[in-house]
Amino acid sequence: MDCSQRWAGADGCREVADIGRQVLDGQPLTRHQASRLFALEDPEAIAEAMVWGQRVARLRHGRRIHLCSIVNAKAGGCPEDCRFCAQSAFHDTAAPRHGFIDSAEVRQAAQEAAANRVNALSLVAAWPELREGPVLDEVCARVAELAAQRPVRPDASLGMIRQPRVAARLREAGLACYHHNLETSRGYFPRICTTHTFDDRLRTLRHAREAGLRICSGGIIGMGESRADRCDLAWALRELGLDLVPLNFLNPIPGTPMAGLPPLPPLEILLTIAAFRLVLPDPQLIIAAGRTVHLRDLQCLMFLAGASGLMVGNYLTTANQPAGRDLQMLQDLGLEPFLEAAVHEPAPPGKDPGPPAEASRPPP
Repeated sequence: MDCSQRWAGADGCREVADIGRQVLDGQPLTRHQASRLFALEDPEAIAEAMVWGQRVARLRHGRRIHLCSIVNAKAGGCPEDCRFCAQSAFHDTAAPRHGFIDSAEVRQAAQEAAANRVNALSLVAAWPELREGPVLDEVCARVAELAAQRPVRPDASLGMIRQPRVAARLREAGLACYHHNLETSRGYFPRICTTHTFDDRLRTLRHAREAGLRICSGGIIGMGESRADRCDLAWALRELGLDLVPLNFLNPIPGTPMAGLPPLPPLEILLTIAAFRLVLPDPQLIIAAGRTVHLRDLQCLMFLAGASGLMVGNYLTTANQPAGRDLQMLQDLGLEPFLEAAVHEPAPPGKDPGPPAEASRPPP
């Protein structure tokens, strides 16, 4: 008999509740407990996991929701072969292509983000890595421009970092947080990318942390991985001591090798959110790409499963619902955007900057 069969009905709900209380009391889950959560099938037990995911999120983060947006700072033509990505040069897609954005585009993106009550704006570039040289000089100039436009916090997702000095220069320019997803479990990673490794991604996050940047890393759910792979990803993220964890849900793009993958059922997505929250009680858990496609009219339930953050505005190559609808959804749920009073200075090199002070307050 597998875990999902044992965890059914009233007994299953009681066992999930025991796990929820354990996390709420500050006791981390064991690897075995995490595996059992990700394996849940019974709808009642999944609903119980959502209840406890929400309680943990409200205790750790209150009713303030972290909103972030991205701008496609350099689009298309990436030489990496990530099978999910519309911007890979290996795939024939209709994704846009353009060079690195100029100052006016940064200002416009920052103004739009601020108008949407967004806390952080990330510059995202479709290239394999960032190195010392003229490109880094230009990137640092854009980061400095963004940092000057408070209260929008400057974040970035600029590929792999192999040289610690690159991360240090980004911090010196005013970058607050570096985003680099693990994407999936170590075991499944070779199935989605062959041009770099899981360890390349870990090294990038290590360099960012050592430079004093906050780090943001998560993954994409629904790429054909097993539930055990999802658990492995959550466990790997827990070991990194992250500040923010974005969860994306694959929106299959025509022209990519994953174009034909079926969508995940909404209940499976809500279980995934709850399980990630219970494994990772402290970081901001941000729901990003694919939510409108997969959750549809059930989007509000992501906050009732443990989410504490939301990406608003369009994604890199696909559209999102209007930001106004997201803000209305938060208002309807009695939630509100979390805005830092000012852009926080990065922590000294080697020091964990930790979450904003507001994040540790219990709910009002």
